[in-house]
Amino acid sequence: MTSVHLHPAVAEAFPTARIALVTAHGVRGSEPWPATAAALDLLERQLAGGDWQPADEQDERIAVWHAAYRAFGTNPRRIRPSVDALGRRLAKQGGLPRINPAVDSYNAVSVRHGLPAGAFDLAAVRGEVVIRFADGDEEFTPLGEPDVVEQPKAGEVVYQDAAGVLTRHWNHRDAHRTRVTEHSTDALFVLETLRPDEEQLVAAAGELADLLGPHSAAVAVRYLDPERPRAEV
Repeated sequence: MTSVHLHPAVAEAFPTARIALVTAHGVRGSEPWPATAAALDLLERQLAGGDWQPADEQDERIAVWHAAYRAFGTNPRRIRPSVDALGRRLAKQGGLPRINPAVDSYNAVSVRHGLPAGAFDLAAVRGEVVIRFADGDEEFTPLGEPDVVEQPKAGEVVYQDAAGVLTRHWNHRDAHRTRVTEHSTDALFVLETLRPDEEQLVAAAGELADLLGPHSAAVAVRYLDPERPRAEV
């Protein structure tokens, strides 16, 4: 199993942080996922019909992340939280990219609920995953850019395992090494909030589990927060 740990310094700085950990084992990513396709189609139809809009930076769900980014030295209008960037893309283009069913599932849930989301292929994770402040000497290779190496800024919140940084700016971008593809069989999905009300986080985690369940051997949901800072997944 893999341990995921919310570092005490991050927990102290962001005491309302709540993270849902949704694990899926035995994922069958190459078969059709009709419920995921339907969820994306519904979002796009509702957007086109004017019945729904993705959350923007005026929405409290996004505004709290802008404030957090500023707190650790990132300009959130230049480097946006993932859900903010995804929602803006959807609003502008009228649709979301289709990557693979597992990624499409968390993208649909992320924009529907206004929560940042990401995923890691557990086969590529090395040791414990810690959500911590970067020291400034770590290395990160961005998703889709396997030949690029970046260094997070000191004080930037990152996910990190024993082999390197897995996300930058908390949830702006995931790493290439642990990307989830249609061939990933064991994956960890994360949904995050900085609002004290857990109701939407729990609803979103349940929705994601429902999308993953028919195409996985087992799905489980666990939670991290300052009172529950460690979980085995």
